[in-house]
Amino acid sequence: MATILVVDDEKNYLWMLEELLREEGDEVLISDSAAKAVKILKEESIDVLLTDLRMTGMDGMALLSQSREISPTTATILMTAYGTIEKAVEAMREGAYDFIVKPFENEDLLRAVRKASERTSLLRENVRLSQALAGRYHFDEATGESHAIKQLYDKLKRVTDSKATILIVGESGSGKEVAARMIHFNSPRCGYPFLPVNCGALTETLAESELFGHERGAFTGANTRHAGLFEQADGGTLFLDEIGELPLPLQAKLLRVLDTQEIRRVGGEKTIHVDARVLAATNRDLLAEVQQERFREDLWYRLGVIRIEVPPLRERKEDIPVLAKAYLKQLKQDGSVRGQHLSEKALNYLLHHPWPGNIRQLQNAIAYAALMAKEEIQQEDFPVESTEAKDWLSTLSRLLPSDAPLDDTLKAIEGS
Repeated sequence: MATILVVDDEKNYLWMLEELLREEGDEVLISDSAAKAVKILKEESIDVLLTDLRMTGMDGMALLSQSREISPTTATILMTAYGTIEKAVEAMREGAYDFIVKPFENEDLLRAVRKASERTSLLRENVRLSQALAGRYHFDEATGESHAIKQLYDKLKRVTDSKATILIVGESGSGKEVAARMIHFNSPRCGYPFLPVNCGALTETLAESELFGHERGAFTGANTRHAGLFEQADGGTLFLDEIGELPLPLQAKLLRVLDTQEIRRVGGEKTIHVDARVLAATNRDLLAEVQQERFREDLWYRLGVIRIEVPPLRERKEDIPVLAKAYLKQLKQDGSVRGQHLSEKALNYLLHHPWPGNIRQLQNAIAYAALMAKEEIQQEDFPVESTEAKDWLSTLSRLLPSDAPLDDTLKAIEGS
């Protein structure tokens, strides 16, 4: 059962819609003005706002804007006459879920309301899950004691409320995605999706469809309409990892989206407004890529409005014991390792190892040693000194992303 707020200054439509929706088992609230509807939105949890577009006083467009501020997860459907369809399309660009033309078939209206209600349910579930996940990335839970990491956290705190595009740079495995997640989950967008995409994994032929979506029949195999990552991340954050790998033709289209906040699906004719904050990351020297004409200079300037560098592990050695003990604690909670604590020699060894694979390599090494040790982890339990072990760790690092869950790490170890 959904809670639906119907707003129309034509009382005949208002009563008809109230009866129709109540017969479907929904809880229906009605209002004959947008001003009254605003008060209801502030007091009640509304799943679907069904409002007329043209009303005396505050119109449907203004009500849509108010609703998005008061209750961002509420889906809005606009009712409009034939002469104002263009205005309704504009409203969808501003965040309306759908519009329906008067006079309408009852089944068409009920179908639109059902879909809008399902969308609201999904958004609210995502908010709940995001809030649970956010605790992992709260600054109070951040791990590290070094001056370098404290400087990084200070920079991240300053940019959480900004809408600016951010370029996060750093070596492979240094924690760029973790930094991006910290920005998102400490920002006003934390209740909306955080969608990471590895640009290096996008094929040139499918990258445009993956990012911007496609219409049915746009190309062979496009049997249904597909919402791209920009649409899916609406209201939230899109994290473009390995941005230096993005094909040049797509770089121009990305630049346009960043400038206009509008996309066009492959095979589509209309533009769609999107509100997704873009965070990008790379381990490449993008300025050198620009000079080699492998990366667009204008996109480099646009992405680097704010540039944040994640320091490599060798530049924050004070954090190594803290990180190692934190990872080991997580492994022990999982209950599948024998190593219970790190010996002094093991900690000393970790401090003096160069860690070319950064945090990812340290994480994998701790997981391996915790399995190999009896109770106290010793230096010899770490395999990183042998060539064979280095190759093994390198392979494992490629298989697992930087924030891979510990059970995935353990499965990879056991299967290696």
